[in-house]
Amino acid sequence: MTAQRPEEPGAGRVRVVLADDQTVVRAGFRALLDLTDDLVVVAEAADGARAIEAVRTTRPDVVLMDVRMPRVDGLDATRRIAADPTLAAVRVLILTTYEADEYVFEALRVGAAGFLLKDVDPDELRDAIRTVAAGQSLLAPAVTRRVIEEFARLRTPVTDGAARLAPLTDREREVLALVAAGLSNEEIGARLLMSPLTAKTHVSRTMAKLDARDRAQLVVIAYETGLVRPGEHR
Repeated sequence: MTAQRPEEPGAGRVRVVLADDQTVVRAGFRALLDLTDDLVVVAEAADGARAIEAVRTTRPDVVLMDVRMPRVDGLDATRRIAADPTLAAVRVLILTTYEADEYVFEALRVGAAGFLLKDVDPDELRDAIRTVAAGQSLLAPAVTRRVIEEFARLRTPVTDGAARLAPLTDREREVLALVAAGLSNEEIGARLLMSPLTAKTHVSRTMAKLDARDRAQLVVIAYETGLVRPGEHR
C-alpha cells in the first residue's frame, strides 16, 4: 500500500526538499523559494542519506539534489528514490556546478528528471521546479543535450539495442529520436506533420513500451541503444 502524502506543511503548493552539503547554498535556494506563493520548502538535507530520509518522511513533489555530498552522494540517493515504488511521484532535479558534471548522464539514467546549474536564474529555478512537478523533464536547453552527448560518447551502445527497441513502431522510433534531440511535443508534431496531441500520444506509448520513467530516460535509452549517435540532431 502506498503511503499517503502528508497534507501539512504546504498543502496545495509544490513541496520541495533541498539536498546540498553547503549550508549557504541551501539557504540561498530556500530564500528564493520562500518568496514564491506556489512553492514551499518542506525539508533540508546535508547529505544523500538524510535526503532519502527526508523524502520518505515528507513525500515532496520535487527534490533539488546536489551531486557531491558526503556519506551517500546525490547519484546514489537519486537511484534509491527512483527505485522506491512508494516514491514514484517524487521528481529529482540534479544540481551541479559544472556543465559537464561526470555524473549527470548516470543520474538521468537512474531516474532524475533533469538538472540545473547552481547559478541558475531565480525565475528559471522556479519554472524548472514547476515543470518537473507537473511530470515533465528538463531536456530542452542545449546544455542538457551537450552533457548527454558528451557522456554518451564514453559509452558503447548496448549490444541488445535492437531487441530493446523491437516493440516500437517506425513512427515511435522517429518520435524517440526527436525526443532525444530535445524537441517538445509541439516541435515533434511540426516536424512529423501531426498534432501536438498525437505527438504526445506517441511519446506516452513509447515510454510505456520501453518502461521509461519520463522523457529524460527516453533520451538515455535512445543513446544507449544506438538509435541516436552523439552529434546528431544539432
